[in-house]
Amino acid sequence: MGRSLTGRAWAARPAAAELVRRHQNMLGLSEPLARALASRGVGPEEGEVYLNPTLKAQFPDPSSFRDMDRAAEVLVDALVRGRPMVVFADYDVDGAASAAQVVRWMRAMGSEVPIYIPDRVTEGYGPSPTVFRTLKEKGAELVVTLDCGAAAVDALETAREIGLDVVVIDHHLMRPGEVPPAAALVNPNRPDDNSGQGVLAAAGVAFVLLAALNREARRRGLFAGRPEPDLRQWLDLAALGAVCDVTALTGFNRALTAQGLKVMSRWANPGLKALADIGKVSGPATTFHAGFILGPRINAGGRIGRSDLGARLLATDDPQEAAALAAQLDELNGQRKAVEQAVLDEAVAILEADRSHESAPVLVVSAPGWPPGVIGIVAGRLRERYRRPVVVIGVDLAAGVGKGSGRSQPGVNLGAAVQAAFDAGILLSGGGHAMAAGLSIRPDRIPDLTDYLAGALGAAQARAQEADTLELDALITPRGADRTLLESFARLAPFGPGNPEPLFATASVRIERPIAMRGGHIRVTLSDSAGGRLKAVAWRAEETPLGQALLAGGVLHVAGRLRPDDWQGRASVEMEIEDAADPRSADFAGSGPVA
Repeated sequence: MGRSLTGRAWAARPAAAELVRRHQNMLGLSEPLARALASRGVGPEEGEVYLNPTLKAQFPDPSSFRDMDRAAEVLVDALVRGRPMVVFADYDVDGAASAAQVVRWMRAMGSEVPIYIPDRVTEGYGPSPTVFRTLKEKGAELVVTLDCGAAAVDALETAREIGLDVVVIDHHLMRPGEVPPAAALVNPNRPDDNSGQGVLAAAGVAFVLLAALNREARRRGLFAGRPEPDLRQWLDLAALGAVCDVTALTGFNRALTAQGLKVMSRWANPGLKALADIGKVSGPATTFHAGFILGPRINAGGRIGRSDLGARLLATDDPQEAAALAAQLDELNGQRKAVEQAVLDEAVAILEADRSHESAPVLVVSAPGWPPGVIGIVAGRLRERYRRPVVVIGVDLAAGVGKGSGRSQPGVNLGAAVQAAFDAGILLSGGGHAMAAGLSIRPDRIPDLTDYLAGALGAAQARAQEADTLELDALITPRGADRTLLESFARLAPFGPGNPEPLFATASVRIERPIAMRGGHIRVTLSDSAGGRLKAVAWRAEETPLGQALLAGGVLHVAGRLRPDDWQGRASVEMEIEDAADPRSADFAGSGPVA
């Protein structure tokens, strides 16, 4: 098919025909479902484990992680000796979920450990020499950093100088050959780690740490007079971190998330239960609940409120405290949405004013006063809108510094380019990974950064744009979009990076009853010549070519994801529209499997 309204080509997700047939025969699957499984790289002997992921089959040996055994020894020794400990975590969901796991294990062993979360604005990301000195002065002998610390060279060197032991539990990329000093540094992405678990979020690494802690405590006979902590009860926290940190749901991480969502569905964690009640979550927990209802509220404290609220919520056993914290986070999340929308509107206006987005391979947009807590979200929204890498910079005029956050697209390594810009002297600090980056910069160097990124990423962006394809799992009709189809493909869940949620296309459907809703969303009904009808919604689409085409009505090819629609007990489905194309300008070659 030719280019769509979002500028993409459409194609059936590629799958080898022989592998599709083997999945059909071995697993008893329909052809479209077997094709979807094959297209996700699942081999002929891996289908059963993929469809039914278990920790028993995929849990790694904790000892395969560099320094994991040492970390367990240090922490259990500190527990036995009663050494004053502090859990230090990042201010996002992954950090909070990681911290809550360690705190809960220590609590089960009879020790209450305080949590320290740095303030995003005043302290920035990760530990610093100043914070470590302060913790040491207040009596801490051991600090456990979670979801941060692996790159905090100055802070860890300071800790060594002042006699403060530090155990680092992290998952962020590290520079080759750079392993800062620590009592133990556990990170599946450290250069000399051979665990093969680099896709894990910090919460996943923390869960493996709990297994190592149980093993070490068992070795020392600490369970002779007390029950061994049942780690399965905290799988919900590991899954929450995996989903909200947008990690690849493959291998062990997929099993961890699948089983964690089952545990989450019991809503035994008082903090998650309180958030679920506020968010009106019902039924089994899904990646959608974790990523779009629970996660944003937990993150809200670190973005515009008190940074420790999320970790406290996930760590508490007191339902009343959980309810109060959840209400506070919900209120902050509402404020965050308003701030985010204001920044997004201003950023779009700046870009549209000089049409800079039309030809620039990388968009860099800045303004005074944009809060650091929302610029990453805004960068992601702009990347969705303009389909190219975006860096958003909030400038603090009083301090003379801009804080920036960037989001990229497959095939364009933004983190490497930002790191190179730092090495070139353009930035005060900068780094990240392929799809996201953070930086700080003097305001007068922002034009230099814009030019540098355009030169560094122009060719890659051109290739990525040419290859920007919407890969479809099946061609359906409005009548065929029912709960049976939805539940069949749900066997592939949990969905996320590495296991994309199925995308379906409907050909030449009529757009009926288009309604623009508050927030820029558009609701329509899709109908076909056979009388089939399917409700659909396009989120935040009103000001885009896609939204304008939907509002105009007519006949379109439409692609999207299916969602349950249980309004008034109807047990139906609706489509979340991802893209559309005009049949008059693009011939639907979509052939693809019909479900």
